[in-house]
Amino acid sequence: MKERAGIREYDWWLLAIAGAICAMGVVEIYSATHNTHTPGTAVYIKQLCWLLTGAVCMLAISRVDYHRILEQAPIFYLVGLVALAAVLAVGETRLGAKRWLPVLGAFFQVSELVKLIIIIVLARFYSEVRTDQLALSDLIKAGILTGIPLILILKQPDLGTAMVLVPVAVVGAFLAGIQWKHAAVILLLAGLLIPVGWGFILKPYQKERIQTFLRPEDDPKKSGYQILQSEIAVGAGGFWGKGLGRGSQNQGGFVPVRYSDFILAALAEETGFIGVFITLGLYTALLLRLVHNAQRAMDRSGMYLVMGVAAILGFHLLVNAAMMIGKVPVTGIPLPLMSYGGSVTLFVFLSLGLVMNVRIRRFVN
Repeated sequence: MKERAGIREYDWWLLAIAGAICAMGVVEIYSATHNTHTPGTAVYIKQLCWLLTGAVCMLAISRVDYHRILEQAPIFYLVGLVALAAVLAVGETRLGAKRWLPVLGAFFQVSELVKLIIIIVLARFYSEVRTDQLALSDLIKAGILTGIPLILILKQPDLGTAMVLVPVAVVGAFLAGIQWKHAAVILLLAGLLIPVGWGFILKPYQKERIQTFLRPEDDPKKSGYQILQSEIAVGAGGFWGKGLGRGSQNQGGFVPVRYSDFILAALAEETGFIGVFITLGLYTALLLRLVHNAQRAMDRSGMYLVMGVAAILGFHLLVNAAMMIGKVPVTGIPLPLMSYGGSVTLFVFLSLGLVMNVRIRRFVN
């Protein structure tokens, strides 16, 4: 075996799939924004810059042995908590939410970095469990590790990102051997806590989103607007779509944040069923390649890292796609690799860097 793995050992199929998704995203961002005439750098150019920066970060993190990264998990965790506290104290407020910290002239969404930290922390935690089944104490510890940053993110408030942390803990617990009786108790407690969350945790606008999701037609011009316009755009695309730059919902600005959270609705109108089918097929292939790499990791910690990445990206895809057609409430969860956004783009590429890291360690003594 080689002492140092080269770039040839990267999963080039995975990177090619990710690159294809990114390319589709840039094209759709251009189509959705080129007629907006907003001042400053074009949105698609900004996204290209973020993609390039993300690729560099991916290469950098892939070259640091992930075992060394796992050793620093407690430090990363504390840094993440401090950063989340800083957001609550001095963060930038936009549209009633305090989620951003100014970094080098840009605004960075700290919760995106925390998602990566949780993947690392839980991968180390689960890999150190030496039994075939998780004890109740282990589940409680994993719940605390996930729950503290989750609560801080909810305080911003950012329900969507807070929800994203849960699949990492759940998938890890399943792979580590959660006992069915413990799983049943957790589900029962979660059900009992729903009224508490509704009454004391959710903000009024979050409650309104859930109520609107059930009957968006009751308020089509305000709270139901996003869902209804998205559904109209998806339906208007038909099988082949109206063509890039020709979608009336997209080009007319009726689809909200059509270059970010609702980019799939804009894509559906302009490329139709066939475009969405290809896109979802690429995402499915991406997730399958992640599972493939997890199965071939050299140790349990590597497997947990890759499956943590797969859990978060899969959750993003599922919720975003369901949101476009009104099957889940609007939560502000973007479509990874396609939606515009610097913080989320960096998170995805850093996550893919971890995956490449785990893969190439198979070729190192």
